[in-house]
Amino acid sequence: MAPWSTYRKAASIGAVALAATLTVTACGSDSADSGTATASAAPGGVALVNAGKITTCTNIPYEPFQFNQGDKVVGFDVDIVDLVAKKLGVTQDIVDIDFAAIKSGAALNSRKCDVAAAGMTITPERQQNLLFSDPYFDATQALMAKKGSGITSLDDVKAKNLKLGAQASTTGLDYVKSKGFEPTEFADSPKELLGLQTGQADVIVQDLPVVLTWLKKPEISAKFEHVASLDTGEQYGIGMKKDNTALKKVVDEVLAAAKSDGTYNEIYKKWFGTEPGGASGGSSTGETGTESPAAGS
Repeated sequence: MAPWSTYRKAASIGAVALAATLTVTACGSDSADSGTATASAAPGGVALVNAGKITTCTNIPYEPFQFNQGDKVVGFDVDIVDLVAKKLGVTQDIVDIDFAAIKSGAALNSRKCDVAAAGMTITPERQQNLLFSDPYFDATQALMAKKGSGITSLDDVKAKNLKLGAQASTTGLDYVKSKGFEPTEFADSPKELLGLQTGQADVIVQDLPVVLTWLKKPEISAKFEHVASLDTGEQYGIGMKKDNTALKKVVDEVLAAAKSDGTYNEIYKKWFGTEPGGASGGSSTGETGTESPAAGS
């Protein structure tokens, strides 16, 4: 993966309406005000939803990007936004919220958070609702199935008439639908994995880093394997409110500095066990087949 040449995910019904009915759970010691928070100024003229902190909307768990570890939320995305918090002289507060409300812009527009960092692919559709940072991560999709399935591509899934599963509101779902599949949709990644384990799906499509993280767990790798990579050419970005150009400027500067001084590589290796461009990233690991990219995915 080459993150500095640098997903997730297609519209779900009623996403815009979620702005009025969002139920959020704040993670960590602080929580975002679900009422009428007033903006507070941070260095660089950045207006923040809550004084003294940058509030991040995410969807937990999405390991290794964001997940619970004890009483804390940790992960690759968490560490990246912590760099932005440090630059602004504030701390990070994390709000766990439905992904549909994130990608639609509803969470940001209703002032639930300042940024959205949720392993989120930059797409033209989402750019209509969100202002994205420069890309910070190259992503690719992967197929996961039982060991010994003999699957190496989506063509095999079709030829064997197997049940395909995908996470709702994701670019992985979009991709396989564009290939003529009508997969079973699961609300989040843990439910998708459970669907594979319980036979609701024979094969699932999910971001490669998530699949590889699942397979680090012996109870999962004993029965399942990564069977194919789907090179969809996706890149992750940090989302912000459309008019928040001051915050985007700071986020982009932080990302560039982290690349320059080696901090990004340190964070990457911490969560993926390799330098950028290694097997845990967006390129094929060499173990499996690779599909051609989908335009505009």
